[in-house]
Amino acid sequence: MYLKKISLINFKNYLEAELEFSGHINCFTGNNGEGKTNVLDAIHYLSFCKSFFNPIDSQNILHDAPFFLIQGVFGTNDKEDEVYCGLKRNQKKQFKRNKKEYSRLAEHIGLYPLVMISPADSELITEGSESRRKFIDSVIAQFDREYLENLITYNKVLSHRNALLKQIADSGKFDKTALEIWDVQLIDYGKKIFDKRNNFIDSFISIFQNYYELISGGKEKVGIDYTSHLKENAFEIVLANAINRDRAMQYTTVGIHKDDLEFTINGHSLKKFASQGQQKSFLIALKLAQFDFIKNIKQVTPILLLDDIYDKLDDLRVKQLMELVSTDNFGQLFITDTHPTRLSDLFSKTNADYKVFKIVNGNASNISNSKFQISPLTSNI
Repeated sequence: MYLKKISLINFKNYLEAELEFSGHINCFTGNNGEGKTNVLDAIHYLSFCKSFFNPIDSQNILHDAPFFLIQGVFGTNDKEDEVYCGLKRNQKKQFKRNKKEYSRLAEHIGLYPLVMISPADSELITEGSESRRKFIDSVIAQFDREYLENLITYNKVLSHRNALLKQIADSGKFDKTALEIWDVQLIDYGKKIFDKRNNFIDSFISIFQNYYELISGGKEKVGIDYTSHLKENAFEIVLANAINRDRAMQYTTVGIHKDDLEFTINGHSLKKFASQGQQKSFLIALKLAQFDFIKNIKQVTPILLLDDIYDKLDDLRVKQLMELVSTDNFGQLFITDTHPTRLSDLFSKTNADYKVFKIVNGNASNISNSKFQISPLTSNI
């Protein structure tokens, strides 16, 4: 599975762009702020139906334009799939596959698996538990549709329970029966999600540790600990014990929506005790393990996006990483770099098929093949 071409209209700083890609390695060069990362984000849209960086779709429309459009063509199993994403201001986002619109975007997740490595990944270490829950959810959701459905339903039930807790606080009347209706559903879906997360971490940890050893040279021992209220007791008991606190706070204070991942190095907190280089190696190992895990489960090679990789590693580590990911095991790659020739010089020494695109102020040109031509995709927004 690979992305053959993409078409952008009014997306971020791109008025219009059409690019046809190599099935193996694609490099985007240019100064900061020119739009290299925006191409990667458009590719992310085609896989996850949303931006990697900005969850507010309307803010990804170019300036005062009335809409944005992203279209891509994937090559899968000797056939082509056309994926369409369009958004008009103040209207619902449209997402189509082969001209058929989805009734629910969740139906699309996992069809075109993708892993992105970005400087923004540092949030997994520096920010709160929500960032780490999103990571674990994004991995599992790409290969387990039932998990995604349970997660969506759990969050809806949680919203209803929180609304009821606020209503109870406003009215001063405790409705135990009404609360139990939501509790039963929260417990049912919460247990299923907890089991999947727990099993995933058990299977994932050894893959992650192997990649960290490969990147760092095996000097430290790293770990990932899954923390959850459901590890302390049955969800029924956890909810019952928290009811007074829930009523006082007017929201549900316990459950799988509070789960977290604890990152450690040599048994200590990664955030507090690891150097910047160790943290960068940890994050890249985490994402490469994600890639490997999804590939093994789905038997499909995900697309790998590497954004500003020199921001994370020194030249030697980047060279080792590029040699690793340029093998056939890693399929199609998209890489950004501010240096105009650094990546092309690196890949020209290998037998890898690659293309280099120069990005200047939202304009992309293929500088690896002057005869390059693209046929425009048809817009239907």
